[in-house]
Amino acid sequence: MTVTTIDVDAGGRYPVLVGQGLLGQLPDLLGPQVEKVLVIHPRALRSTGEAVRDDLGATGLDAIVAEIPDAEEAKHIQVAAFCWQVLGQSDFTRTDAIVTVGGGAVSDLGGFVAATWLRGIRVIHIPTTVLGMVDAAIGGKTGINTAEGKNLVGSFHAPAGVLVDLDTLSTLPENELFTGLAEVVKAGFIADPVILDLLRDHTKEEIADVNGPVLRELIERAIAVKAEVVADDFTEAGRREILNYGHTLGHAIEHKERYQWRHGAAVSVGMVFAAEVAAMVKNLPAEVVDLHRELLTKLGLPTGYRADVWPQLLDTMKRDKKARGSMLRMVLLSDIGQPATVEIPDVSLLHTAYQEIGEDSPRRLLGPGA
Repeated sequence: MTVTTIDVDAGGRYPVLVGQGLLGQLPDLLGPQVEKVLVIHPRALRSTGEAVRDDLGATGLDAIVAEIPDAEEAKHIQVAAFCWQVLGQSDFTRTDAIVTVGGGAVSDLGGFVAATWLRGIRVIHIPTTVLGMVDAAIGGKTGINTAEGKNLVGSFHAPAGVLVDLDTLSTLPENELFTGLAEVVKAGFIADPVILDLLRDHTKEEIADVNGPVLRELIERAIAVKAEVVADDFTEAGRREILNYGHTLGHAIEHKERYQWRHGAAVSVGMVFAAEVAAMVKNLPAEVVDLHRELLTKLGLPTGYRADVWPQLLDTMKRDKKARGSMLRMVLLSDIGQPATVEIPDVSLLHTAYQEIGEDSPRRLLGPGA
């Protein structure tokens, strides 16, 4: 299978390689100066992380592994401190590197560790989930969570390269694949309507075929959207905020669920909420609001959340990183491909919109153990 290269020029120029059987490309991405490599992987990918370490060792590199907790449990300061300890005890210098293997949480944490060790060393991401491939591994945003909210501590640190090896999706549980597709749906609504057409025109089985052309095109198109946006605004000073479509409420739901909900499931609900707000604030056509529900439901993703917890969600949303002082801001659409960050002067509008998605008996879709 051919390899697609998508160049990203944001915080430095680097390639995103998309294809199958790409792990042999890793030494070239690391470059000739690297002598030591720390491979960071979650518990669930121990065998994969160790295989990457062994492959690097066979090329003459001094490779070691750091195993971290799975999913959002990895994104804590204590885990970052553990990785710093490993780097220090192994005498890593500024010419050495980190390789992350795993989903979005691993690249967030590993990127943060790379950004902060000696004020920045090289990092290569090998995302193994759809979410990681189209979102977290690309763009250079790194971060960890605090008790007060998600990704409130972090930095911008561009990777030296990203290997999107589609073979790694072959063992991914189907529900994990579909939750990752929430970020692909987001890319379609904010920038690339062809994504929406692909989702509408193909069956769920065709979309989920990891060896088929549909999923690959969806992933490549979503990567291209993110590459273009972050090249225009690396440090999220303006346009990059559109990538947070659906995330204002989505992050609040994740916080309420103590990060036991999948990120994509929470963002799915957040996009439907944002569409309902936009229908009131930006006159978003009703058919576009309906399309949100149609496509997300087709993928088995949730479109509603608990009706009784609105006050707690609102409190968390006010701490969103897009907020400015006491003014809450959201990314809203005026139509497909026309996003903008909008100040919400009256939170009662949000409450009204939330009533359109509130559920008395919410489905616990894609939460713990899903």
